[in-house]
Amino acid sequence: MKPLQDSKSVLTLLGVLACMCFFASCSNSADGYTGVVVETAGESSPDMLRITTYEAKVALGTDDAQAKSNERPRMKSVLDYSFSLGRHEVTCGEFSALMKNETGLELDCSSGNLPATSVTYYDAVLFANARSKAEKFDTAYTYSGVVLDAQKHCTNLEGLMFHPEVDAYRLPTEAEWVLVAGLHWDASEGWNAENSGFKLHEVCTFPKAGDGPCDMAGNAMEWVNDWLGLFRDTTVSNYVGAPDGGSLGERVVKGGSYRNQASAITLYGRGDIYTVTSSTRADYVGFRLAFGQIPDAVWIGRDGRANMTRIVPIASSSTLRSLTGTYKAKLAFRNDVTRNLAYMDYSNGILSVVEIPDTLDVYHPEISPDGKKVAFCTGLEGAAGKSSLYVRNLNENGTDLVKLDVESAAIPRWRVLENGDTAIVYVTDAGNNKEEASFKSASTWQVKWSNGKFGKPEKLFDGAYHGGISEDNTLAVSGARLLRARVADSGSTVAANARDTVWYGGEQACNASLAKDSSKRTLFLDFGGKTGREFVGEEYGTHERLLVVDSTGSLVQSAPAPAGYSFDHGEWVSGGKNLVVATLANAGGAHQKIVLVNLADSSVVNLVEGDELWHPSLWVNAGPVVQGAVDLDVDSAGVYYLEGGDVGSIIMRYKMELIWLYKDVANVAILGSSRTLTGVIPDKFSEEFFVLNLSNVPNMVISSEFILENYLIPHVKKLKYIIISLDIDLWHKDENSDYNFFYMDYKKIPGYVYDENHNFWKDGYPEGLAERTSESLGMEYYVKDLKMTRGYTYGESGSWEENPSVEFDSTWMSYASDNFYASLSHLRRIIEISENYGIYVIGVVFPQSPNFKNTGSFGKYGILRSEAPALLKKVEELQDSYHNFIFMDENKMGNHDYEDQMAGNRDHLCYLGALQMTARLDSVLKSLEGKWEDF
Repeated sequence: MKPLQDSKSVLTLLGVLACMCFFASCSNSADGYTGVVVETAGESSPDMLRITTYEAKVALGTDDAQAKSNERPRMKSVLDYSFSLGRHEVTCGEFSALMKNETGLELDCSSGNLPATSVTYYDAVLFANARSKAEKFDTAYTYSGVVLDAQKHCTNLEGLMFHPEVDAYRLPTEAEWVLVAGLHWDASEGWNAENSGFKLHEVCTFPKAGDGPCDMAGNAMEWVNDWLGLFRDTTVSNYVGAPDGGSLGERVVKGGSYRNQASAITLYGRGDIYTVTSSTRADYVGFRLAFGQIPDAVWIGRDGRANMTRIVPIASSSTLRSLTGTYKAKLAFRNDVTRNLAYMDYSNGILSVVEIPDTLDVYHPEISPDGKKVAFCTGLEGAAGKSSLYVRNLNENGTDLVKLDVESAAIPRWRVLENGDTAIVYVTDAGNNKEEASFKSASTWQVKWSNGKFGKPEKLFDGAYHGGISEDNTLAVSGARLLRARVADSGSTVAANARDTVWYGGEQACNASLAKDSSKRTLFLDFGGKTGREFVGEEYGTHERLLVVDSTGSLVQSAPAPAGYSFDHGEWVSGGKNLVVATLANAGGAHQKIVLVNLADSSVVNLVEGDELWHPSLWVNAGPVVQGAVDLDVDSAGVYYLEGGDVGSIIMRYKMELIWLYKDVANVAILGSSRTLTGVIPDKFSEEFFVLNLSNVPNMVISSEFILENYLIPHVKKLKYIIISLDIDLWHKDENSDYNFFYMDYKKIPGYVYDENHNFWKDGYPEGLAERTSESLGMEYYVKDLKMTRGYTYGESGSWEENPSVEFDSTWMSYASDNFYASLSHLRRIIEISENYGIYVIGVVFPQSPNFKNTGSFGKYGILRSEAPALLKKVEELQDSYHNFIFMDENKMGNHDYEDQMAGNRDHLCYLGALQMTARLDSVLKSLEGKWEDF
């Protein structure tokens, strides 16, 4: 029996009347929580509530100008379906009982009735599927691969797809969550920082929990189903979030937790302190389940368009690398539903489909040899008529669009000429080539491309040979009804002396593509003709096989389509000798998949799925051979990030690249937390200082010590200064916890393990490691945000906040003082190591909101204000013992001179504040130049 599909015992009469009064009063409000009935379940599903809606309306986001940009503007959503929602968060007992047999994951909880926390989004998805299967339902999520860490937490689900049309257990959408939570929203009526004792409580134990949903405000923050997208000032029916998480792969979490002040828990809040991705885990984040299908689900993409379809990456970057040998690959294609160009960059650790909205019809896109641009046309193979040819940058905005100024140009194909110039070959008409006269009336041309401009077009020969020209200029092919070839005479080229011929016995063929290597093989499709059947030895239907002929037109290879599908739009992969990219059409003719076919074994790998995907182009660049790296393990060396990894690991991946790239020139290193990450700008120091910002998130002093001892001291030989943040309010953390990246997390990542197994290369740097690191998996966002800035992250403008909330128990020194003194000890160790190598250490207490003076707390993570001066004094007094330590208190118990416009938020500087901080640090470094000898 489906949970809660029949009406069970209803809420108490008083509760129903109260709800109905609430609905009535809200029906005249701007937000309008109308048409909702909440019912409890009976014995079949006592943990679920049935939410019956009648065109229910809910407001997502806010118009508050002080809210985060991803929380604005307020958007209305209409829910015209009913669903079930967990009365409480999934408990530790429930989670472990089901998952120990699924993935082997059992949570370590002091009580089985506590919320199941410290779980990834993927863990929650697997639990939802497991419960669906346990109760004999279909599953709402499908995937092609599971990645578990050493603790059995799921860190990646390759090819994850959410199926809203399936009646099954799942996570609630943000709209569903807000609809139910908003019925009786009062952030003070839950376990928060003011009443929780800064710890989780058993579910539904807050005194006013009642019979309805409990703990939606406070206790544990909750995963919901949605990718984090942008809101629009509009009304959307059955909204289910963004189609993907963008370049960062961000997810939505709701409701606040036991560590947040009630004033900081809002109905419109969508995130946490740091970026939340699917692999994020935190001891204050859990989830509750929903059940039921969502009819006519709508996603809103980055372009603001509402869509009832989406394009979903299936194969991971790692899977593609296993076939191509590199992460440096990009896939471009036409979304036939929107007629736009879409693409994916496999060098990004979190895959996202980027669609470039335009008024132009995009056909036959092809990525340039350097992978940075894409050429396309507005005409279609087999369709006669005029076409325009364009080139644009392959980025999310499709910038620098350039049109070739000719009467007609179709089906562009990039090539690199013998002299190294880049050119595009095109035809004047791509229509049916069956009739000799019409075929010869069109022609094949070439135009050079340089510095963002087209050169002068040059006619090569008559005939529309749009399948490509071979590297040696001796063969050209075409296939738009017949498989035609232009074969150069001995010692000549196709542009000089050549003969035109028809291959494949004159049988019908199409989608011809000439190999991008020296093999001169031609890929094409047929219609189940006699020649093909005789070659493969069996019957097959139209387009059900990829066929390959050699340079003489003789069949040499064939690969079958998966059962129930046929091929279309096949193209050789740039840089892949036996790889073909193609679309798969189902029995109804819908091109639902783009696949990678390995002709060596006829294997087929799904790359991406959607409604109508056409004309794929897969660019692969293995790059130059890394000199001196022959002895390095390509699967380990420089691999400091794994697909689906969290924000902390991707940040460290780029910090490691900075270390290896600049180890011979850097003389200043910045270590610390997100406060130094956004608070110190490397390229704003004087020219005598080459600065690397190596701050990591999350950070502990022991983490900075690890980086110093194992990477900086052995390899950055010119290091003279270390700048380190003194985040004493964070010194309550246990160094043997996930907050210390170099406690356990680093052991999950091959690059660090490889370094450790080689004693961190202290006996000598292995040539090629920097190059291996640069070639490893990363994210384009962080290339701009970290690599190009030498580790600095731009801090957006905000304010110090009038009423800053405290995220942790201010009294923690009464029970976690050992952790404080452990951090102090590690700071002392950093200073001592540095002293042995003639390095100064400048310790900085970063400014926080002056308004913390009104809270009784030193800063965001506590310490009683009455205790803080004595603790700061203990740090400052290290100057008396170590001549190489300089203490800078830029906070001054909140009495600092960093003005409100210099703040990013309550404990971070924005760019303006970072400029002031950097200028002061620069002055300190200048004052220390040449003084070491005085000691």
